[in-house]
Amino acid sequence: MPQTLHAKDWFHKDGFPLAVERREPQTPFDLHVHDFSELVVVTGGRGMHKIEDEAWPLSAGDVFVVKGDEAHEYCELDDLNLINVLYLPDRLYWDSGDLLLLPVYHALFTLEPQWRRRHNFNSRLHLPPAEIGHVLGLIDQLDAELKARAPGFGFMATALYMQLVGLLSRAYGRSRNPDTQALLRMARTITHLETHYADGVELDDLADMAHMSRRTFLRTFQAATGQSPIAYLIQIRVRRAADLLRTTGDAITDIAFAVGFQDSNYFARQFRQLMGTTPRDYRTANRP
Repeated sequence: MPQTLHAKDWFHKDGFPLAVERREPQTPFDLHVHDFSELVVVTGGRGMHKIEDEAWPLSAGDVFVVKGDEAHEYCELDDLNLINVLYLPDRLYWDSGDLLLLPVYHALFTLEPQWRRRHNFNSRLHLPPAEIGHVLGLIDQLDAELKARAPGFGFMATALYMQLVGLLSRAYGRSRNPDTQALLRMARTITHLETHYADGVELDDLADMAHMSRRTFLRTFQAATGQSPIAYLIQIRVRRAADLLRTTGDAITDIAFAVGFQDSNYFARQFRQLMGTTPRDYRTANRP
């Protein structure tokens, strides 16, 4: 039975959703899960990363994401050094800008963790020494902000984290690994949903983007995201609607149509199911 690590023991008591944990060197760490996610950067040495009954070698330059519910451990350590950037996805409020429109972001942070076993960990990001140096520089700055907690540290730390995510996403996009390219094709379908959420979406078109049959695509998308493409699309539409409710005075019905819903009552039901409140009450609670 894996040990459970809780956010309250690893994050600052003020609740800020970022933390840096250095393991230099990493000591043996038995199978565990946690209620937060982490970005792992291997800075030196070697070891094995084990997920349940499968293990893969680690070396300097490896970068990968561990989702909270993924039971894993580090073993067979040979001076393995790594840095974990811990984050709470549901409490990390940041303006992602056009990042969600980049297939490389979805490939690295959403798909690769889910497809790790299928690709025998070959789809992970591996950085050359020069790029590792840049990444470590950003992490050092992030760590310093989190330790000092000077006025405005939250803004500075979030900005540094955003730079880190953007840098790693770009690096992932430069990989010519066949497994990475397969993930990027799948990620393009997520990007298509993010950019065409207000339009009609054809499943066959998405399957073609992923170079899969319709049946394989549906099964793969569900496994990778935990949702069907339609459920994922509805989530995007509700998220966009929430943005408009906060930032505009447009009528709720007009907002529903603008984000792709054809029925305002259906929109209201989906919004309440995902957001836990009605569109009207959400607007009242979140307008300046």
